[in-house]
Amino acid sequence: MLTFAHDHTEEDILHDLMEEINELYEASEQTLIELEIKPDDNELQRALFRQLHTIKGDLGLVGFAPMLPLMQHVEDLLDMLRKGQIMYTSNMSDVVLQSMDQVKQFVKMCIQDGKTEYDDELLHNVIILIKDIAPNQNAENEVILAQAAATLQGQSPQANTKLSIDALNQASLTKSGIPKDLAPLLKADMLFFRELMQPIEKRVLALQGRGDRIAQMAHLINTYAGLPISPEQLSVACYMHDFGMAFMPPSLVNQAQLSDQEQQLMKSHVYKSGRFLEHMDAWNEARKIIMQHHERCDGSGYPMGLNADEICTGAKLLGLLDTYYDLHHADLGTDNENFAQKRALVAINKHYQGQFCPVWLGHFNQTLARVLAAHS
Repeated sequence: MLTFAHDHTEEDILHDLMEEINELYEASEQTLIELEIKPDDNELQRALFRQLHTIKGDLGLVGFAPMLPLMQHVEDLLDMLRKGQIMYTSNMSDVVLQSMDQVKQFVKMCIQDGKTEYDDELLHNVIILIKDIAPNQNAENEVILAQAAATLQGQSPQANTKLSIDALNQASLTKSGIPKDLAPLLKADMLFFRELMQPIEKRVLALQGRGDRIAQMAHLINTYAGLPISPEQLSVACYMHDFGMAFMPPSLVNQAQLSDQEQQLMKSHVYKSGRFLEHMDAWNEARKIIMQHHERCDGSGYPMGLNADEICTGAKLLGLLDTYYDLHHADLGTDNENFAQKRALVAINKHYQGQFCPVWLGHFNQTLARVLAAHS
């Protein structure tokens, strides 16, 4: 490990740099998600190149030299992409995001402590790998990109055999949680639903991306159960189940104690969410999942008080995941997330006995335990 100390650049400049990097990171993440769905879109490819080029330029302006070679080679990679010389893949997305993660952490520690340690050998190894990317060798490039992504994560370049959401979903799911290979009209609907929910999540839940997380995990569990639920119907339900929250006062959503009248108002979000899909025949199953995801196997749920045999399969899974993410919502995206997930897993099994389908609870426990092991 080497140590870098910045040259007493003004604090305001450093904070402006961090703010711009965060904004560009979020923009790049969104661009990468869209590229998963439209990998040949040259406008998106060029936008991603510009975003990373700007980050590299900002680093140069403040003299953060150790990160420049990595950014230059990732920029070269994206230059080949925008020129049509190489193909966009999920592994390329991982390399870009993880490279920007390295930059974010480097800048954050420099601002916080005036200096930071960095793994020069790791950066050098990644650069050596990226240098081997070349036009007209798509299969070879995929292997190299997978090795580079593993190296950036501090893993052995060999394939990681542990279970992870990204690895398992890569073949059938985009980075967002939207299934691949959808018919154009269904894909257009799903993109619309996802985009519609983003400002609602941010306003009401104070965390954009909850739908993505639930959709990814639902797909993973459904896959390991043998896909008994339609992936596209499940995905739409995961995104749209809280649409009705847009009509709830934000203060009420986050209020610990609710009066009987307030509880009834909150419960009405299920009808509002389901009504949005009422005349979209392609999503009838998703609507049913949404309408029933607060029902519980012991009959204690709402709005109809259904019992286990009356609740559709998709609602049994979504209800379980919705509760699970509620239990550690405050820790999503923080350093404490992994521990909070384990605590929520224990709580689901300890405090909700009889409420969730034992079959799906078993799939949930097995899958999540392996996911957490991969990330620990």
